[in-house]
Amino acid sequence: MRHFAGIKGYPYLYETHVHCRESSACAVSSAVDMAKAHKKFGYTGMILTNHNWGGNTAVDRSLSWHDFLDAFFAPFHTAKKWGDSNDFQVFPGYEAGYNGTEFLIYGLEIDWMYDHPELRDATVAEQFDIVHAGGGIVVHAHPFREAFYISRIRLFPEYIDGVEGINAAHIKPEENIIFNEKALKYAKELGMFITGGSDSHSVDLVGGGTAFATRLSDIHDFVVRLRDAKADDYRVTDGVRIYDARGGLL
Repeated sequence: MRHFAGIKGYPYLYETHVHCRESSACAVSSAVDMAKAHKKFGYTGMILTNHNWGGNTAVDRSLSWHDFLDAFFAPFHTAKKWGDSNDFQVFPGYEAGYNGTEFLIYGLEIDWMYDHPELRDATVAEQFDIVHAGGGIVVHAHPFREAFYISRIRLFPEYIDGVEGINAAHIKPEENIIFNEKALKYAKELGMFITGGSDSHSVDLVGGGTAFATRLSDIHDFVVRLRDAKADDYRVTDGVRIYDARGGLL
């Protein structure tokens, strides 16, 4: 595993899309091991975005809403405790699934979610309104990915705030490049900001992220910086290429 060499003017790299085995059934590594791997690589922090109740979750869906959230976010709390002791920031988020179409949700407080069980049965349109009511944002994850669990590509431009332009490490690199090029074009057509992450499910797959000029204070700071971001507000990388916040290749 190579170390992040840094992006000139944007030294603080964050993983914005990562899974762990405790909450995502498809993940291999634990939340703490993922934090350790990203710290070793040179990341400043990560946003833990496990598959929710509508996706490939490892948590029992029959649990009550409160108990589900307790189990779902337990690995976040464990990883954050490790991070707090090792100068590594860990923030909460999740990946919402709708029959194979997925969205990255950032900015919701876990305590706020306890009081909003309507999230569990929300449609894509309802999700957008509920997340906004909680101060969060919705980012379409890998919108053009082709995979066995995705019956067809579905786009919801009216119900997203941004696009995951770079999904770096989840599947074959040559396929990622094609899917990412389509996502970057889509974001430009919509005039939306992009994010970048590894979509890592294992400590062996690390490499993409979103880099800032200054350190984030919390997940809300991340959300604020993305909203209405100008091209030079941050950088996105797949580990090789570097893009501006609006998807321009640098």
